[in-house]
Amino acid sequence: MTRPFAPGDQVLLLDTKHRRHLVTLAPDGEFHSHAGVLRHNDLLGREEGVTALTTLGARLVAVRPTLGEYILEMPRGAQVIYPKDLGPILLLADIYPGARVLESGVGSGALTMTLLRAVGPDGFVTGYELREDFATRARRNVEALLGTDLPLRVEVRDAYEGIDETGLDRILLDLPEPWRVVAHAERALRAGGIVLAYLPTIGQVARLREELAGSAFGMAQSLEVMQRGWHVDAQSVRPDHRMVAHTGFLTTARLLSTSA
Repeated sequence: MTRPFAPGDQVLLLDTKHRRHLVTLAPDGEFHSHAGVLRHNDLLGREEGVTALTTLGARLVAVRPTLGEYILEMPRGAQVIYPKDLGPILLLADIYPGARVLESGVGSGALTMTLLRAVGPDGFVTGYELREDFATRARRNVEALLGTDLPLRVEVRDAYEGIDETGLDRILLDLPEPWRVVAHAERALRAGGIVLAYLPTIGQVARLREELAGSAFGMAQSLEVMQRGWHVDAQSVRPDHRMVAHTGFLTTARLLSTSA
């Protein structure tokens, strides 16, 4: 997106201490903080990367948020899958343009918008979410970043009770008991399709792998992703004291043909 800022745009404001604030621009709108008031009109019509001053003279840099930045700053009802896991999910599940994907456990919509970016306008994402309030918030979060004309359908339903779709390319599960979906996934996926589950504990992973071992799925693997930043300031170069360590385990398997 190369056009100047316009009403309705999501904008990330960064102050001199690297604090971040996500705002939606509106004519005559205002952003209030301890550093003063920034009038939205001072950003509307200007280019991304501009520095604007608050009423107290504080400097705020305005940019459009990346997908990862938006996910970390957006309103949430449920815990989101973090960007460090979202990237590997796209590769491990091999999400490609045109893919038909089912996501169960939509939550706040972080994975949903990541999938939509990957499948493109020729693909389709179906979301199952047990709680209607989560489904509503997720849809609102997704549309705030990606717009309303999306290849997306979100249904309030329980994947444990079954999957209506057939011929799916991929199924992604963010559920506490994904082993209860394995049999449904066998019927819903095409041959060679991939199922991926995101789980917080290794006990859940072990139970899922046990279920997968007795199914038509094969090539199963489980892993976790660690992320450690580095402090780089002139001659001071060292690992950060803090890191994004364990968030969840990723388990994938492929549906194999049972014919000889």
